[in-house]
Amino acid sequence: MSATAVDSGAKPRGSGADWRLVLHQARYELISFWCNPQSRFFTLVFPIIFLVIFSAVIHGTTTTPSGAKIKISVYYVPGIATLAIMAASFVNLAVSIVTQRENGILKRRRATPVPSWVLIAGRAAVAVLVALVMVTAIIVIGRLAFGVPVPGSRLPGVALASVLGALTFCCLAFALSAFIGTADAAQPVLQFVTLPLYFISGVFIPDANNPRWLRDVANVFPVRHLAQAELRAFDPGATAPGIAWGHLLVLAIWGVGSLVVALRFFRWAPR
Repeated sequence: MSATAVDSGAKPRGSGADWRLVLHQARYELISFWCNPQSRFFTLVFPIIFLVIFSAVIHGTTTTPSGAKIKISVYYVPGIATLAIMAASFVNLAVSIVTQRENGILKRRRATPVPSWVLIAGRAAVAVLVALVMVTAIIVIGRLAFGVPVPGSRLPGVALASVLGALTFCCLAFALSAFIGTADAAQPVLQFVTLPLYFISGVFIPDANNPRWLRDVANVFPVRHLAQAELRAFDPGATAPGIAWGHLLVLAIWGVGSLVVALRFFRWAPR
């Protein structure tokens, strides 16, 4: 997404035609995603497995930021929703970008008359859509399998946090992909980045159980802020509409910063 990347060489179109192209591209990306068994498993099935394991094996209560006590199963619904958003909009997207770039697919797409921003918007739209579907599925499974109450009046907070979180991690995926040199390195690099953050950000371990200094470290990164924004809606001490504005502001800052990095360093051609 450098200066050369955004110049597609295509003839100007009306905004309506461009958005039809985005929808067409998104449909293509969705089909590609569905035809990839590995992407389907790690994006759609993996978070549900974690939800079932943690909710079934770990019992007891934990404390929310408001001081209220909630069951562990209630805590893990927003926590695993955070993991699902990252799986769809960060891990899967970054691996796909690096793999297609190093195989020359992005370069060939770049040579078509379709504007570059349409290709990028189509990828991002599918990532956000899959993330929202997964958050919905996790909330439904939590309700049906573990009796987790669905806070209807605070669901707008879940929706806003999920959309902004997915967009932020899409920007991060495009930014980080520029610094991953090979397709083989993509998965290990992303695991190295995400796994420690899952543990210190309150995704795998209740945030109240972490020492203060570890929470301070996690506060630097966007994962904890997304997890806390998702948790706000399930916090009995929170009020409607359950929007954690402070955490969302940090997510937005990370998103804008990542977008700037992506615009400067993103590459369409293999190294």
